Amino acid sequence: MISIAVSSQKGGVGKTTVSINLAHAFALAGIRTLLIDADPQGSVGLSLTRQSRLLAGFYDYLADPSLTLDQLIVPTRLETFSLMASGQAGDYDTGGSMGAHLARVRTFLHQISRRGFDLCLIDTAAGLFGVSGDVIASSDAVIIPQQAEPLGIRSVPKLLDGLGKLRVMNPRLQVLGVLLTMVQEDLEDSTEAAKALRELLPNELVFQSQVPRDGIFIKASARGLPAGVMENGAPIRKIFDDIRSEITRKTASPALTSRHA
Repeated sequence: MISIAVSSQKGGVGKTTVSINLAHAFALAGIRTLLIDADPQGSVGLSLTRQSRLLAGFYDYLADPSLTLDQLIVPTRLETFSLMASGQAGDYDTGGSMGAHLARVRTFLHQISRRGFDLCLIDTAAGLFGVSGDVIASSDAVIIPQQAEPLGIRSVPKLLDGLGKLRVMNPRLQVLGVLLTMVQEDLEDSTEAAKALRELLPNELVFQSQVPRDGIFIKASARGLPAGVMENGAPIRKIFDDIRSEITRKTASPALTSRHA
């Protein structure tokens, strides 16, 4: 199994949208995927099931060693796609000191791997501290969604520097790159910001694919679905399948080889 954290310096960059639709793209390719909501706000769960607030989940596991994975993993209609909500014990200080839950998170990922999943995709709370830091310091790789707007682009080098420091705790951590989100092709400020990021960073640190700003994501969330299954969702499904392919190439992980290839 490969574990990938989806992380950002701040909220509102499309992190949850990326997590949901990317997990769905992998699952459609036959990759046994578990999407974990590690953000106490519970955005993944709320986007896919209105009952998520009633479910035990990731933070309950951190608080209660007696909980089993069978009590936490929620299957979906797609056999290869499972979820885990953030849970009831989501009052952790996600901006606090790192390390408090490091051993528990690593044990958790080890147990997930033994359950036969190929991919564990983790939507973290914004920031590189507290539980989010522990998740990144336990994962194999990290993706960084970044909104295509000038102010946000300026924060990317600081985020990458922070991830570099986390690699001291987790030398195997692979930074898969920055994924541009909310790109508006008809807005010069947005396209210029995207261009500036590509000029700022090495090619291998920026995904070739990018996620547009599109009302279909809002409609999909309202219906509790990934955007790709919506009517007229084929272009979005294609974008995330391309992102999936990029990740597979970057990691060169046999676990992510499409079962439908």
